[in-house]
Amino acid sequence: MSKHNRKISVVGLGYVGLPVAVAFGRQERTIGFDINPRRIAELKAGHDNTLEVADEDLKSTNIQFTCEPADLELADFHIVAVPTPIDHAKRPDMTPVIRASETVGKQLKRGDIVVYESTVYPGATEEDCVPVLEKHSGLKCGTDFFVGYSPERINPGDKEHTFTKITKVVSGQTPEVLEIVAQVYESVVVAGVHRAATIKVAEAAKVIENTQRDLNIALMNELALIFHRLGIDCRDVLAAAGTKWNFLKFDPGLVGGHCIGVDPYYLTHRAQIAGYIPQVILAGRSINDDMGRYVAQQAVKHLIHEGVKVKGSVVTVLGFTFKEDVPDLRNTRVIDIVGELRDFGCEVQICDPCADSEEAHEEYGVHLTKEADLKPAKAVVFAVSHREFVSAGWPGITKYLEGGKGVVVDVKAKLDRKAIPAGVTLWRL
Repeated sequence: MSKHNRKISVVGLGYVGLPVAVAFGRQERTIGFDINPRRIAELKAGHDNTLEVADEDLKSTNIQFTCEPADLELADFHIVAVPTPIDHAKRPDMTPVIRASETVGKQLKRGDIVVYESTVYPGATEEDCVPVLEKHSGLKCGTDFFVGYSPERINPGDKEHTFTKITKVVSGQTPEVLEIVAQVYESVVVAGVHRAATIKVAEAAKVIENTQRDLNIALMNELALIFHRLGIDCRDVLAAAGTKWNFLKFDPGLVGGHCIGVDPYYLTHRAQIAGYIPQVILAGRSINDDMGRYVAQQAVKHLIHEGVKVKGSVVTVLGFTFKEDVPDLRNTRVIDIVGELRDFGCEVQICDPCADSEEAHEEYGVHLTKEADLKPAKAVVFAVSHREFVSAGWPGITKYLEGGKGVVVDVKAKLDRKAIPAGVTLWRL
């Protein structure tokens, strides 16, 4: 038993929850709960298909993987790490966190502590989750059980800034609960903890971390739009400006995934309820949400300039996940490129060695094509810079073009401009 003397459960075993469970599971028996039986079976077999945890690390931990809610009674410190997406109207969808609260609430005992890691707007833990916990437990929060908030900071695919190496923001309902929460996380997070003043402060800190990054990328995207019209390469400008010591280095690109492209809407939603209409944040979101369509439009314009009949032209899109070298398809903005190209009448084929074809079809209604089955294309959109694509360089791109010639759109500017093959027209964001 560790020094905090608490028995841990982790509810939700995705990108966020699994590394948390593994960290605690290295110390003592930990309950790992997820509602997806396939996910539980996979983890019991010793493999994590999100690739966040290596098989050997997973097998060396003491975790009771389960989809049986009753097993949560074995713990008295519950960490909720479920997704908090947005709906089609870009409004917060709290359904997963509310359902997780129902599940935990039914198993709560006196003295239990529930800590949320899911990204929410300020006030959600106490105003939205606590009533659910009370309703389903029959207990009183602040007397019989307590809550805290400790925002997740997982960066998918990042093997350097992992759970235990990132300073953990913690908060608690009372000073005493705060200390317990801090002790629990300090037992596994070597980077230490930061004690936030209140739960709302911790919630707000999380949501502005990604909002700030979103706005910085939006500025780069807007600069790319401007410099394109001025006939200047945006990457050249950024390279020059980046020589100044205090210039913040961000790149233009697609902003998707379950964090940066989503979290700002949680803050703007809560701000609007409070009577304030955010302007800067929503403007940044608008710019970033339009970049996929802009990329597709540039591909079409270059096809036209090359005298290619756009309707019926084959266009190959390389990469479909929201980020390089991860299999996660959630909120991928590559779908915007695909949709716009199809609207122009292009025959779009998508190839991604990291993505799951079945999931792509279920979530987006698209078919992923294996490399061997790709037709020769008039254009290639290099959308996601997976290592496999980048390491192949120009030969790995031109082999998809009809006769090795055509239009190449390099979204992340990973291809060498000085080595453009003959017969290839390059455009990059």
